[in-house]
Amino acid sequence: MSNVGPLGRLGRWTATHFRVVLAAWVVIAIGLGVFAPKVEHALSGAGWEAGGSQSVQARDVIQRDFGGMSSSALMVVVHADQGTVTDPAAKDVIARAQGALERSPAVTGVVAPQPGATISRDGRTAVIQAGAARDSNAMVRAADELKGELAALGTDQVSVSLTGASGMWSDFNEANKTAMMKSELISWPVTLAILVLAFGSLVAAGLPLMLTIIGLVAAAGSLYLGTKVLDISIWAMNFALMFALALGIDYALFIVHRFRGAFFGSKLDATEATAVSMDTAGKAVLFSGLTVLIALSAVMLVPSPAFRSMALGIMLSVIFVLAATLTLLPAVLAKLGPRVDRLALPWAHRGEHRSPTFARWGERLWRHPGRWGIATVAVLALLTVPVLSLTTGMPSIKVVPKEDGSRQGYHQIQEAFGPGAPGALQIVTSQAAAAGVAERAAEDPGIAQVMPAMPGPGGGALIQAVPRQDPSNKAVGRTIDRLRAELPAGTLVGGAAAENHDLETLLSDKTPLVMGVVLGLGFLLLLIALQAPIIALAAVVANLLATGAAFGVAKLVFQDGRLSGLLGFEPQGFLDAWGPVFFFAMIFAISMDYTVFLLSSTKEHWDRSKDAREAMVGGVAHSGRVIFAAGAVMVAVFFTFALSGPLPPKEMGIILGVAVLIDAALIQLVLMPVILRLLGRHAWWLPAWADRILPDVRFGHA
Repeated sequence: MSNVGPLGRLGRWTATHFRVVLAAWVVIAIGLGVFAPKVEHALSGAGWEAGGSQSVQARDVIQRDFGGMSSSALMVVVHADQGTVTDPAAKDVIARAQGALERSPAVTGVVAPQPGATISRDGRTAVIQAGAARDSNAMVRAADELKGELAALGTDQVSVSLTGASGMWSDFNEANKTAMMKSELISWPVTLAILVLAFGSLVAAGLPLMLTIIGLVAAAGSLYLGTKVLDISIWAMNFALMFALALGIDYALFIVHRFRGAFFGSKLDATEATAVSMDTAGKAVLFSGLTVLIALSAVMLVPSPAFRSMALGIMLSVIFVLAATLTLLPAVLAKLGPRVDRLALPWAHRGEHRSPTFARWGERLWRHPGRWGIATVAVLALLTVPVLSLTTGMPSIKVVPKEDGSRQGYHQIQEAFGPGAPGALQIVTSQAAAAGVAERAAEDPGIAQVMPAMPGPGGGALIQAVPRQDPSNKAVGRTIDRLRAELPAGTLVGGAAAENHDLETLLSDKTPLVMGVVLGLGFLLLLIALQAPIIALAAVVANLLATGAAFGVAKLVFQDGRLSGLLGFEPQGFLDAWGPVFFFAMIFAISMDYTVFLLSSTKEHWDRSKDAREAMVGGVAHSGRVIFAAGAVMVAVFFTFALSGPLPPKEMGIILGVAVLIDAALIQLVLMPVILRLLGRHAWWLPAWADRILPDVRFGHA
């Protein structure tokens, strides 16, 4: 019997208690799975706000005191292609649209189009406003229910479009859902094909899909239960799906690869092969999972409901996939035994699984570290340079498909009332100060028009101020800052444009903190896992290079518009502001995933041989195939999200796909081995004081 540690003993226990482990996971899958189908309708569509910001305070006051006419209110645009909105046919459409809004329980009241205010000068466009009776998330769901009915009221000559923030998020979420479903249909066959090639057998290839399905079903059920206590963004489910698939593949590849080596190569029985696999590969998976959770937990530092719930969704999927990997997978492997290679491909091989191809590659890097290292760093530096001119902004109306009602209504409002009309600022002040506030706002060079003050209860007043520029223009943000600095104390400047501006400012302020926490905690976890501060620090720096290169490519594609025709999107001229902080955490988590795989294998060889060459070459030989295969699957999966749908999923697919490609191909399979070669035995140096306080972690077994 092999002498193994706690994870090895857990693996041995699961191997000998298959029915107990299976029953437990059946209970979990069914218990949470019954809620999974309900999650799509329970998740929220909004939440993109800075908690506690001035704009959120303004929205709350307007909701309470001004008939729900906040940024969550519904805007219905009636546009006459011929004639005017005062013609009998158009007036009939307007009346029926008002009736549909008045019947909705999500509406507090309806404001009919007013000449000189919400009817255009040419008389062809009218705007109906409907106060929000519910919070921002519920109003997105209300828009889901109303937009089809309202659009159907239009005629050949008169169109009806639901727009505004609630309408935009409704259309975007629907387009995003359709795109994700299309991408899933494409990615699953591609994933399965690559898995069969990577594992060499159909039975083994099915194991990561088992982990993915369990993780996703359990995470979906948990998210549904979570919606009973807090608002959770629909994006949480999208990201949970991606990470459940990605990590399920990674973890299964690593452990199955090790199991086959122990079972077929070392000729251990199935139970002991499982114990040895979990004592070695299982530790790497555990540290990898912890690294991913740490990186994503840092996103929780951003006080925004959408961000926190997206991180929560991913973390739930990681937790369930990790738990299934450490318990269910070893039990299934022990049960399968030699049948893990059933339905094998002709070229599938058994044995120790020390890849001769990657062993030769490791030897080549050992002989010529300078040549490969300099070339790799040059490529990474070249890809990273564009980051120096990267700009960010909140998603514009361009993220919504051109044919959707919210975008059509948005442009109709701009053509009728000016470029800033869809993003009017909402200024809340006192009735006593209203005249002075309106005068000062009208004097601001960034304001095109100021509406008469609307009195409210308790001596309050609401003033609408229309910016001169499109709401996504940086100049609107500067206008908001000026007004806040110059208007009387206690005055609140809100509206959808202000909410976006406040969130963008929050993200800019929190990004350095999130990055610092991710880097610091990632280093500490690697230090504990590897017992080697120098190589742990080198790994963090190398992963930072991969992240920089990925964002450099993102700048070229999404800010500059390179490949926009091929990928089918309209560039905004900037990267979405949520990208740097959120994608940084995700990219770093995935990069550290592969780093742990490579360096844990290298550390195992070092502990056994104390020979730097054997450690580096052996680590590459044992983990290179897994990293290459897992990276190929991830790149294929992520790139499918770039093929369809609105802009943010394309950003997600391209940035994550490029990051994985760079990390697997350049960082883990070239740069890290070169660093190990250059450091030699110094890579594994550990100060005596650190040796005394760090836990003794080993990836080999006796």
